[in-house]
Amino acid sequence: MLREFLERSEVTELCELRGRFGIMAYHGGNLERTTDAIAAEVARRTQSSFYAVLQDAPHRKHIASTAFVPEHSEALAGFFEHVEIVITVHGFGRRGLWRHLLLGGRNRELARHVALHLRRALPPRYQVLDDLEAIPRELRGQHPRNPVNRPQDGGVQIELPPSIRWNVREWGWSDHEGVSRTSAVERLIEALSAAVESWPAVREKR
Repeated sequence: MLREFLERSEVTELCELRGRFGIMAYHGGNLERTTDAIAAEVARRTQSSFYAVLQDAPHRKHIASTAFVPEHSEALAGFFEHVEIVITVHGFGRRGLWRHLLLGGRNRELARHVALHLRRALPPRYQVLDDLEAIPRELRGQHPRNPVNRPQDGGVQIELPPSIRWNVREWGWSDHEGVSRTSAVERLIEALSAAVESWPAVREKR
């Protein structure tokens, strides 16, 4: 159960409520490395709400997205009550998709909006896929219990390949355990921040 997992000493649950736009990285820490650093920085820059679950090294237990239910976490319940739309940040690795960023989730308008900003900002060696048919079915984030689809306006699930999260020069994961941030991660953060700040619902409230 999620509640038992969150009570483990090597697991840290974070929740910061700010704006109605939410940024999530619940497979963070030592599991899908660098995802929480990206999500936290985007949330900070855009004054978005932030929810993350971090695992200390060497632990790497994968809890399915559909298991992250508000009934088993007061912090998660409070987060979903507060936000209207989300971006969830994940990491994945798959042969043939080494330089592909996958945009799943049920809010396809937001997916296209985010994809536009990512394509403008990232080096051409990265490909951004926002066509669900081009994304492997299990990485599309379409299940109604997936956290990306729980807020009233749903959201976008971003799957980041290892190539954009890895710091080749320092031979470690960017923004993780003392490894410095790479230019690709910085561009990614800037693009996601711009996408959030230019989203109509956010812009109209400023």
